Amino acid sequence: MRKRLTQIFPFLIPIRKWQRECFYFLKMKFDKNTYANVIDNELLPYKICEVKCPLINEFSGYDIKYQYNKVDNIKITAQTMNNLLIFPNEVFSFCNLQRKHKKYGKYKKGLVLVNDKIIPMKGGGICGLSNLLYYAFLLTPLKVIERHAHHVKSLPNASENDLEGIDATINSGWLDLKVKNDTNYTYQINITFNNKDMIIKIFSNHDSFIEARIINENLKYIKKNNKVYEKLDVVKELRNKNNNKVLLRKKLYEEEKEVTYKVKEDIIDEEL
Repeated sequence: MRKRLTQIFPFLIPIRKWQRECFYFLKMKFDKNTYANVIDNELLPYKICEVKCPLINEFSGYDIKYQYNKVDNIKITAQTMNNLLIFPNEVFSFCNLQRKHKKYGKYKKGLVLVNDKIIPMKGGGICGLSNLLYYAFLLTPLKVIERHAHHVKSLPNASENDLEGIDATINSGWLDLKVKNDTNYTYQINITFNNKDMIIKIFSNHDSFIEARIINENLKYIKKNNKVYEKLDVVKELRNKNNNKVLLRKKLYEEEKEVTYKVKEDIIDEEL
């Protein structure tokens, strides 16, 4: 396989990244979208959903300091979008907001996946925030217009209750998480932290009797060409809050990715 120029000369990576970001954000200026950028610390009256995840993954297998650095990086990034309002016809762009992070602090080295290898890099770990935001967005009427899954799952889950297939990787200039508000109502992102968890709530100026759930189905691990892959369906279910009746059940997509950490042999199926 032919190597990229930045693989041969790694010192060119920052220049290439700067170049890509410049073109990316210049293109956004002319794409006819209005990007959400108004922050209001007074929350809208109706909570649409609430999700949370552990801050520290004790099962990563790497130096725990990178987990603590990840938390610091996430908290810095969160300040660029906490209490953000998404008005009708506006687009939320993670990268567009995250680029303002220097106003709130300096990134530390966290773990990132580069060329299928886990390495420490400044700003590493902020995908933890984009992952949870994506999960929250799936529980709202907001329309996901850009999302990129990790092709490789390199770390085990921090909790047995974690859902699979709802990650959203970020790489400014290349990969973004974007949602569009196609409704007539305003939505607001609220991000908070306690000693153990990151909590994201989505509020609105309009109450709803519908509650959404995301479910994993048909989860299995298969072996192909001596590699292990996780495969599953991601399903969305809409219920009536008042009587818990299922109003709609829909498979959103199938997800498959390589798993590079050790998986128990007794749950792996050989490829048919």
